[in-house]
Amino acid sequence: MEHKNFSKSIKKVVLSGPESTGKTFLSQKLATHFHTVWVEEYGRAYCQTVGQNLTSLDFAHIAGGQIFLEDEAAKKANVVLFCDTDLIVTEIWAEIYKVECPGWVIEETHRRHYDLFLLLAPDVAWEHDGLREYPHIRNWHYERLKTELEKRKVPLVIISGDYESRMRQAVGAVEKMLNASI
Repeated sequence: MEHKNFSKSIKKVVLSGPESTGKTFLSQKLATHFHTVWVEEYGRAYCQTVGQNLTSLDFAHIAGGQIFLEDEAAKKANVVLFCDTDLIVTEIWAEIYKVECPGWVIEETHRRHYDLFLLLAPDVAWEHDGLREYPHIRNWHYERLKTELEKRKVPLVIISGDYESRMRQAVGAVEKMLNASI
């Protein structure tokens, strides 16, 4: 008898927020905690390679790279996939850079489905890492993301406090989401 490979149903969790709020750190910790994988932020690697003088075409490349990494990681995920950003963040970074975000990217932000957004508040110390350059707009960036996510009526949990508290809040939110889907 031939065994058919049915695609597994993976829950996707996005970690969103301004620079230096612990998205990468928390993505890695959550993936370890839930015995699964996480998706790195493609735009970060892209900017490390080509610089930060970004154009509309660069945002198209970043979005395409993020989609590819996410779709590939979903194939390896165990029950839940943690995404260290999404295309909504890419769209808002285009605003910050005062660059027109390609229309297909904006359309794709409405097509892709995520089961939970964890929005990280900018209430931890900003750390300069050679790439980050916008500590002065962290509060604006946070509010802009929050407004956009609320407007889209997506499942949203605000994560704040020190890193230990963030981990506890995030684990609780993910467990609640997973238990609700059983």
